[in-house]
Amino acid sequence: MATEATPRGGYLDILRAPHAVRLLTGTLVGRLPNGVGPIALTLFVRDQGGSYTLAGGLIAAYGVATAVGQPLLGRAVDLKGQPWVQLPAAVLSALGMVLLALTGIGNLPLAYAAVVVAGLFTPPLEGGLRALWPSVLGREDRIHRAYALDAVAQEVMFTVGPLLLTLLVSLWSPAAALLVVNVLGVLGALVVVLSEPSRTWRSGTREAHWLGALRSPGLLALLGSFFFVGLALGSITVSAVAYADDRGTPSVYGWLMAALGLGALLGGVAYGARQWAGAPERRLRVLVLLLAVCYLPLALTPGPVAMAGLSVLSGVFLAPVLACAFIVVDRHAPRGTVTEAFSWLVTTFGVGSALGSAAAGPVVELAGTASGFAVAGAGGLAALLVLLATGRVLGAATAPPVTSDTPGDEGRHAVTAGAPTSVHTEKNTH
Repeated sequence: MATEATPRGGYLDILRAPHAVRLLTGTLVGRLPNGVGPIALTLFVRDQGGSYTLAGGLIAAYGVATAVGQPLLGRAVDLKGQPWVQLPAAVLSALGMVLLALTGIGNLPLAYAAVVVAGLFTPPLEGGLRALWPSVLGREDRIHRAYALDAVAQEVMFTVGPLLLTLLVSLWSPAAALLVVNVLGVLGALVVVLSEPSRTWRSGTREAHWLGALRSPGLLALLGSFFFVGLALGSITVSAVAYADDRGTPSVYGWLMAALGLGALLGGVAYGARQWAGAPERRLRVLVLLLAVCYLPLALTPGPVAMAGLSVLSGVFLAPVLACAFIVVDRHAPRGTVTEAFSWLVTTFGVGSALGSAAAGPVVELAGTASGFAVAGAGGLAALLVLLATGRVLGAATAPPVTSDTPGDEGRHAVTAGAPTSVHTEKNTH
């Protein structure tokens, strides 16, 4: 993976751009309800006297509904614009959780209906932000660094979010925490949709096709790979719980997850500090290989200190893989489907993570904790095999590079293999 010198400014250059801090912060706050949703539901159900089985059922319903809703809402954003979809969806999602908080778990059908509504209408803010970066930042090198910054910010959210939730629970109650987090989510969405880039953004003219973004073979190949990346990460979560149980120290689980997040944070910062030359598809294969290799030592399950070190190592290439994948999505999403395409990536990753968690449980019970971590290594290798098997498909981007003055350009930038200086910026439609 060859590198080029990073243009002056680095991440500060991104954050100084008009609207950049507002969009990034609003998106992260808007995504907070979804980021802490499983933990919040578990704490709420247990506080209500419900079982872990019920908590798991509600979390599963919420996750499936979110997976279904994200690409559908992403397509709606591409067709109608961001404010007309993101804000109403955020309000409806929050109302679902408010209904659960107010009615409790006494009426199970109502409780399940509430979490399904909350999941189904989770606004696609993540995909929406990536669709906005070209219009906000312009130059391709800045957009690529923004994708890396985006991946780093996710790690911060998944670290700070649970801490904030815990603080709210300790100050009030799980029900109050659920209400506050979802109010914050609506405010975050509001901050985004009231910004000029969000209000004026329009997707390019799209070809009418029922498959939408999924008609791109390159995107399907990427989604297939990222299903296994998600599977690997989901299996680590369950295996880390089993490891902590084996050691008789439940707090070890938190330290391992924090170490993994630290590794991803460090890797994302380092990756975004450079401008990478060459085709992103080839770079993604190398990064996924390194990710898989760093997952494999987890199966050694050494003592807690050494295991924390391996957890840091296992996270180092996660954020770079995500950042590079965002560029690949950008290159392969058919015109007019950019938000939907990014939403499909979120959905596929989430489904893989859920199935990885489900698969790791029986593996740990039958063959031990080390075997559970081996699932992560196998998932990483499977992700690599998909990329290798589909190399020819991924090597052909669906759209040629165009310049920022091209009429009718959509909200993404496409780059051709081996041409890292071409720029495709979005045109705002007023």
